[in-house]
Amino acid sequence: MRETTDDAGGAATPATVSASATTPTAVPAEPLLRIEHLVVHYGAGGGPFNRSSRRIHAVEGVSLTLSAGETVGLVGESGCGKSTTARAVVRLIEPTAGRIVVGDVDVTHLGRKALRPLRRELQMVFQDPYGSLNPRLPISEIIAEPLKIHGRFQKRTGRARVDEVMSLVGLTSEYGKRYPHQLSGGQRQRVGIARALALDPKILILDEPVSALDVSIQAQVINLLEDIQARLGIAFLFIAHNLSVVRQISDRVVVMYLGKVMEMGGRSQVYAHPAHPYTRALLSAAPIADPAAKGKRQRITLKGDVPSPADPPSGCVFHTRCWLREQLDNPARCVTEVPQLVDVAGTGQSVACHFTEHTGDAIRPAAPPSTTLGTVTEPASASAPVQ
Repeated sequence: MRETTDDAGGAATPATVSASATTPTAVPAEPLLRIEHLVVHYGAGGGPFNRSSRRIHAVEGVSLTLSAGETVGLVGESGCGKSTTARAVVRLIEPTAGRIVVGDVDVTHLGRKALRPLRRELQMVFQDPYGSLNPRLPISEIIAEPLKIHGRFQKRTGRARVDEVMSLVGLTSEYGKRYPHQLSGGQRQRVGIARALALDPKILILDEPVSALDVSIQAQVINLLEDIQARLGIAFLFIAHNLSVVRQISDRVVVMYLGKVMEMGGRSQVYAHPAHPYTRALLSAAPIADPAAKGKRQRITLKGDVPSPADPPSGCVFHTRCWLREQLDNPARCVTEVPQLVDVAGTGQSVACHFTEHTGDAIRPAAPPSTTLGTVTEPASASAPVQ
């Protein structure tokens, strides 16, 4: 059931949509995007005279799918490999191993010429709206640029297409004469979205599109993206570290840590019943609007820093900071055996943890710090009787 409002601005009235009994059951469509065991390693660098063999393990075996009209949220701490995954998908970074399939075409190792037609189907919105726009071009030319590159800018229809996508993102045609420095952060991000939509793509990669914006502007951009998806049916791969934003816009959630997928599943599953200790720790740190609910939540504080991707821990990469391993008296399995991403009891929620059955355990309270400053023992001669 949904609500509709009459043209005269009257009260909203419920409108029901009846389904025919003869309507055939929908057959799941093939995913628009398949990422299979993606691996991205960087050289450690060190200058032209330092041929170091060390490698930065930015992404290690990430696999996920994205279907038409679906939004998959990719979350995790800074440095976990979210943006690297996004850039590898659009081939701004060359993958070290694995496969990237767009539709039915393997684009993992396609050359620049063969890849260009597929870029129309796969576009990206970058995190920094100002840094991703050419400061020397007016907004209309920035949006028209992908149309010209792909030979779709016609004299009669090109300007109309630019005005159409500007209207789609909530900008009037008068903004087309302005330059990026004359717009606010939210307006610049709308221009970035309009540029990505100009070629009418099927997949949109959104790399933290609201992290640089104010909270009120974030809500506007998220509502805009939801409206665009409802109207055009575009699939979103939405990358963010703000769990509240991901919860609002995503259908499925993928949680990453140190280049690996720790957990993935439906939004309601992951947020209501986190199966990985890292996911539970992230959710415990997310802000809650209701003060009463905030007081009932048990906060989990992770100890230490994220390990270096140049030297990741053996076994489970999270074991050096895992509160659950500490409560289970540090089992050796976490250090020696790499956990596989497996389905939890056939629910469709996958998790990479050896002890998933204990993730929901109560957090053991930390031992209070000792307040004893120490005792001073006086020399024996001081207490001995004087002879």
